[in-house]
Amino acid sequence: MEKVLDRMRNLCSRREYCRADIMKKAMSALDGDREKAEKVIEILVAEKYIDELRYASAFARDKSAISGWGETKIRYMLSSKGVPREIIDKALEEIDESKAMTRLEKLMENKYRSLKDDPQCRLKMLRFGLGRGYGYDEVSEVLEFLMKK
Repeated sequence: MEKVLDRMRNLCSRREYCRADIMKKAMSALDGDREKAEKVIEILVAEKYIDELRYASAFARDKSAISGWGETKIRYMLSSKGVPREIIDKALEEIDESKAMTRLEKLMENKYRSLKDDPQCRLKMLRFGLGRGYGYDEVSEVLEFLMKK
């Protein structure tokens, strides 16, 4: 178990992981021994190698800034990893809304260029924005602005 613990410490020191990710890795390394894997996670949390808020904040910032994801998609992905709702809410507060809207405008503008001659342009644009995790109101507002140009 000590060898697995050292390996998990090494992984966690290089980048952020949530409990669920480390649980999968520890279970695999310990041949499915759940009790030992939970003990490894307890140690890592106590030593501050794993911090759900720190993970969720980094995940939200990266997905918003780099991937252009909206709040809805980020919330869904974090909850699918077992991150508690309160932590997700705190992490999403760190996202700069004005930058997120600017990113949405750029994404939609690029997509609009490729679809402007398509008869189903509006529908496809709405689907695109919603698929990126932005709210209907935000997407339709940007779409109206683009179509008036």
